[in-house]
Amino acid sequence: MSPGKYGMQEEWEKEEAWDQGIMMDFLLPTGIFLKFPVSRNDTIKTIKKMVWKNAKSEALFSALGDPDAYVFTCINQTAEREELEEESRRISDVRPFMCVLRLVAREGDRVEKLTNAQISLLIGKGLHEFEAQKNHEVNEFRTKMRAFCEEKALERQLLPWRLWMEYSFPCDLEPCCSPHEEGNNKKKNTKIFVNIKFEASEESFMLQQDPQDLPMALVKSALKKKATVFRSVRQEPEDYTLQVNGRWDFIYGDHPLCQFKYMFSCLRNGQAPQLTMVHHSTISKYQEEQGRMSNQLFQSRSLSRPPPLPLKKLVVQAGLFHGSELLCKVVTSSEVTVRSEPLWDQKLEFDISVSDLPRMSRLCFALYAVIEKTKKPRGTKKKNKRADCPIAWVNTMVFDYKDQLKTGEFLLSAWPSVPGTNRLILSKSVSTASSTAPVSACSGLKNPVWHVALAHILSVRDFLEFQLLRLKEIMDNKNYTEFFEDEKELLWKLRYEVRERYPESLSKLLLITKWNKREEVVLMVSLLRNWPDLPAIQALELLDYSFPDPSVRSFTIRCLKKLSDPELLQCLIQLVQVLKYESYLDCDLTTFLLERALSNQRIGHFLFWHLRSEIHVSSVGLRFGLILEAYCRGNIHHIKLLTKQNEALTKMKALSDIVKSGSHKMTVDDLKLCIRQESYMEALSDLLSPLNPSIILTQICADKCRFMDSKMKPLWMMYRNPCFQGEMVGIIFKNGDDLRQDMLTLQMIHLMENLWKKEGLDLRMIPYGCLSTGNKMGLIEVVKNSDTIANIQRNSSNSAATAAFNKDALLNWLKSKNPGDRLEQAIEEFTLSCAGYCVATYVLGIGDRHNDNIMIRETGQLFHIDFGHFLGNFKRKLGINRERVPFILTYDFVHVIQQGRTNNSEKFERFREYCEWAYKILCHNGILFVNLFAMMKAAGLPELTSSKDIQYLKDSLALGKSEEEALKNFKVKFNEALRESWKTKVNWMMHSLAKDNRP
Repeated sequence: MSPGKYGMQEEWEKEEAWDQGIMMDFLLPTGIFLKFPVSRNDTIKTIKKMVWKNAKSEALFSALGDPDAYVFTCINQTAEREELEEESRRISDVRPFMCVLRLVAREGDRVEKLTNAQISLLIGKGLHEFEAQKNHEVNEFRTKMRAFCEEKALERQLLPWRLWMEYSFPCDLEPCCSPHEEGNNKKKNTKIFVNIKFEASEESFMLQQDPQDLPMALVKSALKKKATVFRSVRQEPEDYTLQVNGRWDFIYGDHPLCQFKYMFSCLRNGQAPQLTMVHHSTISKYQEEQGRMSNQLFQSRSLSRPPPLPLKKLVVQAGLFHGSELLCKVVTSSEVTVRSEPLWDQKLEFDISVSDLPRMSRLCFALYAVIEKTKKPRGTKKKNKRADCPIAWVNTMVFDYKDQLKTGEFLLSAWPSVPGTNRLILSKSVSTASSTAPVSACSGLKNPVWHVALAHILSVRDFLEFQLLRLKEIMDNKNYTEFFEDEKELLWKLRYEVRERYPESLSKLLLITKWNKREEVVLMVSLLRNWPDLPAIQALELLDYSFPDPSVRSFTIRCLKKLSDPELLQCLIQLVQVLKYESYLDCDLTTFLLERALSNQRIGHFLFWHLRSEIHVSSVGLRFGLILEAYCRGNIHHIKLLTKQNEALTKMKALSDIVKSGSHKMTVDDLKLCIRQESYMEALSDLLSPLNPSIILTQICADKCRFMDSKMKPLWMMYRNPCFQGEMVGIIFKNGDDLRQDMLTLQMIHLMENLWKKEGLDLRMIPYGCLSTGNKMGLIEVVKNSDTIANIQRNSSNSAATAAFNKDALLNWLKSKNPGDRLEQAIEEFTLSCAGYCVATYVLGIGDRHNDNIMIRETGQLFHIDFGHFLGNFKRKLGINRERVPFILTYDFVHVIQQGRTNNSEKFERFREYCEWAYKILCHNGILFVNLFAMMKAAGLPELTSSKDIQYLKDSLALGKSEEEALKNFKVKFNEALRESWKTKVNWMMHSLAKDNRP
């Protein structure tokens, strides 16, 4: 080992040495020492057998008992002792710090310990870390959530097989069953041909069925056909369900066949659905298998340092907050000299009585350094001789999770602050996590004080008629965020009128409530008890940091319980983010999310990955880790599926690191050779896609895999599924890019598509799958049979300088891919999708739109990729805005829409109507988009950190304006985009010149 280097990290990372053995040391409980080589691909179970074989020739072998009575331990890469309970792992995946394994006798419940080890490995955080907290709140939360989740698991085991299917295989449905079929009226009343086979049989039938029929009608037709052909015994249709071939996707229930996404896709693409008839006994076996796994367990757990500054004195500021509202004047300590353990020994008094403190009051501390400023030249009128530089901050709830006022001494761990940040850092913390810099504080109260429940009900209905007009003005203004004092008084005075007439404006009333006045808090909480439930879309804004009161948050969750599973999935990303605003571990939002995740495995799948992707964030790692542990306790079977996905992602990251390493030039052939190794082939095959758990990634095709020639060298991974009849599934693994902004943008495009479809407008959008799975790491779905506009233009021209101005390139490409009668349909697809993306990119303010991130499928659908800039954050170069149009609508797009004819204005006007119709639908749902973006402020995305960032969205959706005003403004933007499109072409030309690698 080289001097100054310790451990085996470099050895494990030597991919060229995978065929070589590693010399391991083994310490046996009998005191015997063994040393022999093992393969990197050997599992722990295999190594244990080898140890027993070698130990036979050693002394005291008879003292060893059954191998299952022992477990290996090692020191892992984080310098912690780890018991290797999961013996199916390879030694190359365990990666012990030193090549030493110690064999020890098993203690405790093996099933429990194995489950704990699996959960720790899966969530990326050891359960022993939770125990090491020695925190009563953590312990009580774990106990309560474990009991809650395990009870849900037991209830699930007792479900009838059809109800159990609704949990394990929820239907994947379109928003409605009557999609808009503009230009395809001839297909509306036609029947669909379906290929049906029975499980354990190779025989299949081609049946004809009405797309509006229910699945049970198709089952009956299949059984009738089988009885006719094979003269078999009559079977009950209720005993069968339909499964999509090669997927964990089932067709059942009271929805018409055409509403299932798979069937809808087949109908639209002219393909025959491939289905299998599955008997209920097969489903029951799956249920029993999961039940056995649960029963076994039930019967048996860096922020950068600030640069040095010329520090002279230290000072502390303290404030009391309710959400973002300051309850009383900030108090400041005296200055003390800088030293390793500064001591103030000073009492800070706040101008508020204890009885007026709201339940969710937060005590916030900020530590400042007093630094000497450079003296100004003579003649300067003002001389500031000192400045305060923030060093660290911390805050804590005034009342604990049991409603008791915190008293006595506390050791609070502070978060570092970077010099130059805003001085108002007192209310920044949004988590219960700990950092590493301790600050000691104590309370002067000796006797316990509890926050008294608010039970008084007062009623005041004294108002004047003319005040109602003023109230209506305030309520109708959707952009109201700040109020004058007279407006606050009016709102409070007419609070009962607000409840009766404008219940959706609850947030405005909550914002003007004086949470530091107990009388007002009593009235507000009492009023809230009888407040009518809000639509979930409007209730979402009450999960913001500004509304911390437990009564408000309980009311909000009550409203959210009305969300259907598809609706909940649509806003799940945001609900995970606002968990960061919760003051305590045990809260209504956490319970709500766990309950829904344990009732629908698809929700559970995405909840897991949204939490897991941020487990590395120190401020939320504890909270998210505890929720992940609770979810795993409630779904033991899902651990196995998720672990397989996690292992595949780990291997993909290892491949990506090799490709990106600068030690030697990596070629695509080298990558393929690496993937063909046994350990990689096994880890990368036979898993459910994290992007869509219905899709089975059966066999990795090394010959089709490659890496892309961009900065982060994304991996292009291709899979083959024998049931897909030769079709392949592709995913892109990105390592080094934060995909959360792309994920958010695509979520919004998918939401837009659903809203349009509900109104009968199908704009043929492609909101491809995108999932952040870890720190700057994630997956993107490959859209097959597509190419970038840049490639299409470059391939049609001999010069990169003129390629962007070739208006015939796109149309000629579509003609080559869609000969004959198919061209008209391809142009229709282009027209619809172009309209959808024009509106979507304008509303979301998508920037950096060049011809390499706009693509077209061979079927004609246009779609955008790479959403690194949004909400109007357009790229600038040399101080010049590179994007000078509201959205991309070039004349070559218009050329395709008009079918290559300059006088075909009818087609273009229809395109314009699509755009205006789509825009009006989004404006009607503007509040939903604003609320969802506002909830994402907690994510810490660079272009979405404050309410100001959301102002672009409010403006683009014309919030507060009439439909006529909004549409008038959009027409202006539409004409501007078309008139100024030559500027887009110039940008595309410059981009093509920069990217052109042709000799």
